[in-house]
Amino acid sequence: MSDALVIIPTYNEKENIEAIIRATFNQKKDFHLLIVDDNSPDGTARIVKQLISEFPQKLFIENRKEKNGLGTAYIHGFKWAIDRKYEYIIEMDADFSHNPNDLIRLYNACALEGGDVAVGSRYVNNQVNVVNWDIKRLLLSYFASKYVRFITRIPVFDTTAGFVCYKRNVLETIQLDNIKFVGYAFQIEMKFKAWKHRFKIKEVSVIFTDRTLGASKMSGNIVSEALFGVIKMRINGLPK
Repeated sequence: MSDALVIIPTYNEKENIEAIIRATFNQKKDFHLLIVDDNSPDGTARIVKQLISEFPQKLFIENRKEKNGLGTAYIHGFKWAIDRKYEYIIEMDADFSHNPNDLIRLYNACALEGGDVAVGSRYVNNQVNVVNWDIKRLLLSYFASKYVRFITRIPVFDTTAGFVCYKRNVLETIQLDNIKFVGYAFQIEMKFKAWKHRFKIKEVSVIFTDRTLGASKMSGNIVSEALFGVIKMRINGLPK
């Protein structure tokens, strides 16, 4: 039984899913892996199910009936992990924008180095570690994190990062049913709530590489939710 679970939410990731699964299980640390699939019409779930027999008791899948947002997919996975008593729960994308070789570094930041939350950060100390993004998207992401730091005062450089390790007690404490945002702002709210509960957040410098296969799920509505959502967080002073 591993003490660490990696959660990957998927929607139409057939080009990447087998490779990311194999890369995760190729690490020196024994990670378990949960795929939370939102009924991908491209057959992503079918590929995962075909691999389960090759990785018994290590690879799992939860099928949801429809696409309901990144945040709800992760919350589904978090609750699954808490029920099964995993001590460390890691978020990771399916498209290799997050390097599976960095999983052990995030794990160690929590398991060995005193962190309660470990953030795979693209912008530690204002350095930019992003590959293959156009300048418009890079500036949007970079200044979004600056904006969040300014509004909320959270001492995290990469507030929108989606490559994150949580200790189980963090997820148990911040009351997942009260998370308000489902898109881009979900990542911000999770870090903000952890910080407000005085959990120690460590940033681990990683290189983010944009996907080469499949389509991005970014949209204008997701960005808008983040921009206005952080103001609500600051005014409401989450958590209550």
